[in-house]
Amino acid sequence: MTVDFAGFSGETLHGAIAEPLDRIREGRLRPDSLHVRLLLPDPSLPWTLPARVADMADSPAFRKRATRIMERHGSAIVESVEELGRLGLVPSTSAKIRTYPAVPLFKLYVLNGEQAFSGYYPVVEHTVPLEGENVAMWDLMGKDATLFHYARDVDPASTGSQFVGQSLMWFDSIWNSVAQDYHP
Repeated sequence: MTVDFAGFSGETLHGAIAEPLDRIREGRLRPDSLHVRLLLPDPSLPWTLPARVADMADSPAFRKRATRIMERHGSAIVESVEELGRLGLVPSTSAKIRTYPAVPLFKLYVLNGEQAFSGYYPVVEHTVPLEGENVAMWDLMGKDATLFHYARDVDPASTGSQFVGQSLMWFDSIWNSVAQDYHP
C-alpha cells in the first residue's frame, strides 16, 4: 500500500490514517507493505498565504505555529508506520516527510497509484493567537476542503485515469526535484 499526500500540514491525513493503522496493529489488516510520503510547504521560507489580513504579509509567528502542527501530525504518522515495521506487523514500511518552496492551495491524496482524492483549500479570514495577541489571518482551511474522488479504470483516456496519472506525475516531479527531506 502506498499513500502519497500533498497538502498544508498533514493534519487531515493523520486523522484519516489513524484508524487503518490501528487495524494493522490489531491484526485486522495485513498489508505486505506500507509506504507513506508527505509533501508539505517549507516553513522556513516566507509564505504568500496564509498572510496577515492587515497587510497581506507573511507571518513568521504563524509559520512557527504551523510548523508545530505539521511536526505533531507528520511525526505521528512517520512514527506509527515505522513502528508497524519494527513490530513485524508489516514486512516493508517507510514514511517520509519532504518540504518544498511553495504553499499548496489544494490537498491531494494518491492511494496505491490507483485512486486520487483532491480538494481546494478555502481561504478565509481566521483570527489566530500569535505571540500573545490575536492576529487576523487569511488562512487555508483544510478541514473544510471538499474532496473529489478519481480512480483509474480500464480506459487509460478516462478522466479518472488521467487525473490519477497526472496527480502522481505532479507529486513525483516535486518530490524528486525541489523537495528536501524534513527532519523535525
